[in-house]
Amino acid sequence: MRSGRYKGEKSMEKKKFYLTTPIYYPSDKLHIGHTYCTVATDAIARYKRLAGYDVMFLTGTDEHGQKIEDKAKEAGVTPQEFVDRIVDGENGIRDLWKLMNISNDRFIRTTDDYHVAAIQKIFKKMYDNGDIYKGTYKGKYCKPCESFWTESQLVDGKCPDCGREVQDAEEEAYFFRLSKYADRIRDLLENTDFLQPRSRVHEMVKNFIDPGLEDLCVSRTSFSWGVPVDFDPGHVVYVWVDALFNYATAMGYQNDRYHDYEHYWPADVHIVGKEIVRFHSIIWPAMLMSVGEPLPKHVFGHGWLLLDGGKMSKSKGNVVDPYILADKFGVDALRFFLMRTFPFGSDGNFSNELLIQTINTDLANDLGNLVSRTTAMVGKYFGGKLPAGCRTWDAPEAFDTELISMARALRGAYEEQMESFAPHKALDEIFKVIQRANKYIDECAPWVLAKDMEANGARLAHVLYNLLETARICGILLSPFMPESCEKLFAQIGADETVRTWDSAAAWGSLSETATVTKGENLFPRIDMDKALAELEELEAAARKAAAGNTVEVEPQLTEKVDFDTFCKNDFRAVKVKACEAVKKSDKLLKFTLDDGTGTDRQILSGVHKFYEPEQLVGKTLVAIVNLPPRKMMGLESNGMLISAVHKENGEEKLHLIMVDDSIPAGAKLC
Repeated sequence: MRSGRYKGEKSMEKKKFYLTTPIYYPSDKLHIGHTYCTVATDAIARYKRLAGYDVMFLTGTDEHGQKIEDKAKEAGVTPQEFVDRIVDGENGIRDLWKLMNISNDRFIRTTDDYHVAAIQKIFKKMYDNGDIYKGTYKGKYCKPCESFWTESQLVDGKCPDCGREVQDAEEEAYFFRLSKYADRIRDLLENTDFLQPRSRVHEMVKNFIDPGLEDLCVSRTSFSWGVPVDFDPGHVVYVWVDALFNYATAMGYQNDRYHDYEHYWPADVHIVGKEIVRFHSIIWPAMLMSVGEPLPKHVFGHGWLLLDGGKMSKSKGNVVDPYILADKFGVDALRFFLMRTFPFGSDGNFSNELLIQTINTDLANDLGNLVSRTTAMVGKYFGGKLPAGCRTWDAPEAFDTELISMARALRGAYEEQMESFAPHKALDEIFKVIQRANKYIDECAPWVLAKDMEANGARLAHVLYNLLETARICGILLSPFMPESCEKLFAQIGADETVRTWDSAAAWGSLSETATVTKGENLFPRIDMDKALAELEELEAAARKAAAGNTVEVEPQLTEKVDFDTFCKNDFRAVKVKACEAVKKSDKLLKFTLDDGTGTDRQILSGVHKFYEPEQLVGKTLVAIVNLPPRKMMGLESNGMLISAVHKENGEEKLHLIMVDDSIPAGAKLC
């Protein structure tokens, strides 16, 4: 098997490392699945920095496309306002990454001006190369996934990725000659380690390459929220072309905003969910081949977090809120759980019970117990500072040698797993040593040695030094996963910055013999499972109730058609409110005196008192149908009807009188 480098790829200077998460669609409900991918990428980025690499870690948001335009319309705002609120608003994407202690070096939004201009240049370049041509798209389209499908690719008539309904689509469009690159893509997948884990290669080849790659629709004309094709007005660039090139434009490709492309490109790895592996491992390299740029070294497609056996999805109502979990259990505990519990290349079944169990077993019982017992004994037996000379022992026991050997070898085993994008296995290696250290405590029985300090004091000091040094090495290697908790660990065992380095993680005996040790608070207190589950249920129920409070219901549209001539018989006019008062003995009715432009006041009664006070409406310009026959209401004559809009919010009826610009004169006909 050849290496991941491919023809035309530039060599990369030693110690540079560029990695990315996918840029996320600005959903108004982020869940733990979004967090999983980004925490994993962050842990790898922190590991690489620890190991001395010059790291660039990119994330961001994918903000164009039909589903954004539709959701903005539903929300009654512009698409730009919609994405601004979700990206930068309270509890938005940036807030979540800040909460989860994500250490990204750069954040791109695909609505950024420099990116939009760069995409137009890239699209034109592929067009000039002859790889983009105009045609008509006719087929199936999944709006949530922004994916085009052939009939044969559907599963039970639905999108094979998300399982949702697809819609028929037919429109003028530009196409990318993806088929032209089929052989080169097959070679890339089958004969290099470009796509990992290896199981993803079989999926891509079997499902997409073997049936024959079809040319890809790369522009849309049925909506407008996208990067405009500047040489053909009315077309916008397909969202996946726009989204994928972010990895290059964010480094400065085809723009002057940044100047890091030559320094960091090609990317070392794109970390993505398995549902978008097709875009990253087939379409993305083909487009890079088209514009003559080097390919990224690797794409790693991780699995999904499943809930009750199914993928988490807002539309299915089975999302897990990371804000609730982080607030309840702590950010580091949540980060650790995500990386420790689920094999990174496979799906994993999430549950609150599993989260609590992992915290109790690994963090409270194993790591927390090691640090707590060790620091407590140093404080109790030596006043918080071991004596000089405790680093060595003339006649080590077998269990001394075993613990020290495991700790010395840990960095190498850990590094091998992290380099293979297997953070869960790297954590396995760390916890083998932590568990061995806890066993070592029982084997050495420091409390027994302490009964005769004159005879056993030196031996006791050596045992405790071994435990502190083991905790130091494990803390260094855990820091990419739990950065804040490891800072507390280092403070408790007296490890200053000089002994928290990558090199010192492989050097047994780096901790000062006389470091100041402080017991401090428990890093990870044990959690009462039943109590915590009950509290979580209350928090999640409150969150669901709050979310449901934002629901809006409108009357379904009538299916019966009205011919145009009949509609035109309704005479809609602008009317100005001269006076308004409540109707006696009625809780609902207001009596309006209106200027309808005829010179004679018009009186209309309307049941809007529940929603408006009379003084609010005087001077407003409203809309009325003026050719309805008069009718009596509470003994008063009403000549016409005011037009309003009604809906339900939180199950409660809401009404809004239609108000128009006051510059419109009374009596103006609406048409």
